[in-house]
Amino acid sequence: MRVVTTAQPLDVQPTPLALLLLGREADPKSERGVECPGDLPTPSDPDLVERARAAKAELGDKVFVLGHHYQRDEVIEFADVTGDSFKLARDAAARPDAEYIVFCGVHFMAESADILTGDDQQVILPDLAAGCSMADMATAEQVAECWDVLTEAGIAEQVVPVSYMNSSADIKAFTGKHGGTICTSSNAKRALDWAFEQGEAGSTKVLFLPDQHLGRNTAVRDMGLSLDDCVVYNPHKPNGGLTAEELRAAKMILWRGHCSVHGRFSLESVEDVRKRIPDVNVLVHPECKHEVVAAADYVGSTEYIIKALEAAPRGSKWAIGTELNLVRRLANRFAEEDKEIVFLDKTVCFCSTMNRIDLPHLVWTLESLAAGKVVNRIEVDKETESFAKLALERMLALP
Repeated sequence: MRVVTTAQPLDVQPTPLALLLLGREADPKSERGVECPGDLPTPSDPDLVERARAAKAELGDKVFVLGHHYQRDEVIEFADVTGDSFKLARDAAARPDAEYIVFCGVHFMAESADILTGDDQQVILPDLAAGCSMADMATAEQVAECWDVLTEAGIAEQVVPVSYMNSSADIKAFTGKHGGTICTSSNAKRALDWAFEQGEAGSTKVLFLPDQHLGRNTAVRDMGLSLDDCVVYNPHKPNGGLTAEELRAAKMILWRGHCSVHGRFSLESVEDVRKRIPDVNVLVHPECKHEVVAAADYVGSTEYIIKALEAAPRGSKWAIGTELNLVRRLANRFAEEDKEIVFLDKTVCFCSTMNRIDLPHLVWTLESLAAGKVVNRIEVDKETESFAKLALERMLALP
């Protein structure tokens, strides 16, 4: 073995961007806070697992840890429940005796949990830098400007907003205030059916926020609309890059947003995996591009993907188009049943913001709480909460 030494330590300083991505610096111009006070344990600390167990045991029933499906295995190990974003928020609401809700997910998920839990409960996000690129593609100011554009085009009264669960509390509140509803990837069709029934037959339009792909796939694949019925509103262009005539002719006004993970999958990915693995079943999330969804064998939410693999026959082969942490966990889980499960794309792609929550952040959070110090609390103001809850309640009331 060749060992290289140096007489002087390397003078390498982390850049401001690197610190920001690590959650150890603040950007005062950003919409989200990213400062992480205190000293995090080092990832190489061999006692991290024991420290997490000890702090969680000390807290007992005072803490309830939620783990999103896309989290690292090292974090999932300490979750009391796992699931998708809305399921976890509802799980938190079902535990009113838990003083602390530690949400191992991303910012909008913790907001939803705060909206649905009691005032005496405190929701904590282990790393405030764990945001969601899709949710951040639609800000309150941009959506308000879009509504002005729709008003000027003379169609605002015909438009019902439908916002994906993967949106900020501000966007959920906008949706509630303007008579709309929230949807998940599981009930998007029911939400759109409801929305189109709100006005005069044939006159209602939907503003779908913030994921254009889920909106388009649901409208075209599940409801029989055409691609021509859909237009994409780009918040970075004047009037969204659309004419008043285009807006008036559209049935679905899709916000120009997408998931950075699911948007990576391509038609070439599907074609390539079919060549490499004979008789493979391609199963993708509806946040994927329309051409990917059209080429897949099965399409569904995270929970749908898990249940499909549970029900799959022994020896079957699957290429999954969703986040890599979940795919790897499922591949390991079903290996004993000889189910071959691979990631749809050859390129490794985790949800980078979700992965900012790691074991050091979780240990720091639990030990801080055990010491009586609440860190990284997520609070939604009361007015925003009331309108956001209204939109969520409309979703819960969907037939």
